[in-house]
Parts: sequence; structure tokens; C-alpha cells
Amino acid sequence: MKSSTAKVVKLESINEIHRILDIPGPSHPLITFLDTRKEKTNLSRLPVSYVTTLYKISFIHKLGGKFRYGQGFYDFDEGSMVFTAPNQIVGSTEIYKGNEGYSLIFHQDFLHGFPLAAKIKQYGFFSYASNEALHLSEQERATVSSIFGIIQDELNSRIDDFSQEVVIAQIELLLSYAKRFYKRQFLTRQSANNDLLQRLEEVLGDYFESGNPVHQGLPTVQYLAEQLNYTSNYLSDMLRSLTGLTAQQHIHEKLIEKSKELLSTTTLTVSEIAYELGFEHSQSFSRLFKNMTRQSPLQFRTSFN
Repeated sequence: MKSSTAKVVKLESINEIHRILDIPGPSHPLITFLDTRKEKTNLSRLPVSYVTTLYKISFIHKLGGKFRYGQGFYDFDEGSMVFTAPNQIVGSTEIYKGNEGYSLIFHQDFLHGFPLAAKIKQYGFFSYASNEALHLSEQERATVSSIFGIIQDELNSRIDDFSQEVVIAQIELLLSYAKRFYKRQFLTRQSANNDLLQRLEEVLGDYFESGNPVHQGLPTVQYLAEQLNYTSNYLSDMLRSLTGLTAQQHIHEKLIEKSKELLSTTTLTVSEIAYELGFEHSQSFSRLFKNMTRQSPLQFRTSFN
């Protein structure tokens, strides 16, 4: 069995992946389509931990074993999608039992000269953790399968400039659908979302009540995400769908709520309040307060009294 502490290997090309998987070389050096249902690709041939310079979009029908992402291993439901970007640590199944699905792997240079080359960095789900995979409904699976089918047909035919344009258009369409489906997932997966706002309020409340701001500074989105067991981007995107506010905006809302409490119930100076809340400089606190309330802290205290 492979060790989970194995050295991280860097894979820099499509050809290198094909060679390790012991399958015929790709028809194009910058993009490949792996259909594990037909090729029975043995993912256990890949290193347990590896980094690539490639984008990878996987649609999992069935996965035997577990998939590595970062420091952990994750199981997937049938009909899940996972998106990974260049320079992320990923890996193979720890114990291979057979798997079914598609993987589209491409180098960012394949997008060169097309708007998607810049736009792809705006899709936050490329930085979601694998346990925050996209779980598709039956109808959504059919939509995704049809797009993958078009891409597969194009890559199996002769690759030319026009074919590249078609493939990139289909990748962009696939990403647009993924964005829509993730938004649906945020709203419909009630078991994950019902108590999120309550838990968020508790984490922020505990942070300010514990005196942490004095020693650790302002709470960060990364801190909230770790406490709530999400990645930063996933947490912000989910909160935006639920409330219209990002995680950072929720932090600011809590800061203003706490500062109003201190301004109205204590005799602490504005500088002392800023210090209590974790600001390094009172000017930064005053600027944030005024931006969000249209009043300075002193104006609020005077109007409240």
C-alpha cells in the first residue's frame, strides 16, 4: 500500500500523465479526455500525492477507493464533479477498486488567445475542497454528460483551429452550468445550510467575547472557514447565495454590531475600542465604521446619548 506521506510529485504535461497511466499518447499535447468506463484507467498508477500545471474537471459516476485532496482522503457520491486548478495538491485513490467517470485535463496554454484564459480564474469552485464537490441531480448529470460527449467527439476527431474553438466553447458552457448547479446546491442542501448562519454567529460571538482580537487581531475569512469546516471560497459563495453577503462582509457586520455595543454601553475611547476589536490602528476602525454607518464612532456615541 502506498504511504499517505509520500513525496509530492510534480506532473507537468499531458504526455507524462498518459505515460504513468500506461495508456496511448494524447491526440493533442495540451488537452486530453479520459473515459475510465472504457479505458479502465488504473488511477493507482498515479502518485499518492502530486501537483500538476494543469486544469482538471472530473465527472464521477462511480469511484472505488478514496481520492486525495490536500491532506485528506474523500469519498464521493455517484454523479459528483470535482474541479482542480494548477498547483493544487491532489492524488490517486489510496486503494484502487475500479472507477467510472470522465476527466478532462488541459493545460492553460490550450486556452491561449481565447477570453476563457483570463475568465477561468474567476470560477471560485476550482479552489473548493473535494469534500465540497458538486453533487448533481439526474437531470444535471444528463446535461453534463452531453457536454462531455461533445468534447470527447471533438478530441477524437482531427484537432484543428476550429475544433479547438468548439472545445473551448464547450468547456466554458460546462463551467457556466457548474456555476448554476453550485448555486442550486447552496440553496437545496438543507442539512449543510440550515444552521450555517447560527454557527457563523456563534463563532464570531465567541471570538469577540474570548478576548482573541487583542492577541490575534481581527477574525479572518480563513479562520471562519476552518471553524466551520469549509474552504474560504466555498463559505463566501454559500453565504452570498443565502444572505447576499460574503464572509468578509459578515465579519464587518459583526464588528459594527460589537463596536456599537461598546460605544453605547462603555466609556472606552475610540482608540481603546479599536484595540479591543483587534484593529492595529484606530483610523482603520473609524474608516470602516463610517463607511458602514455614515457616521463616525464619536458621532454615533453622541447621537445615541
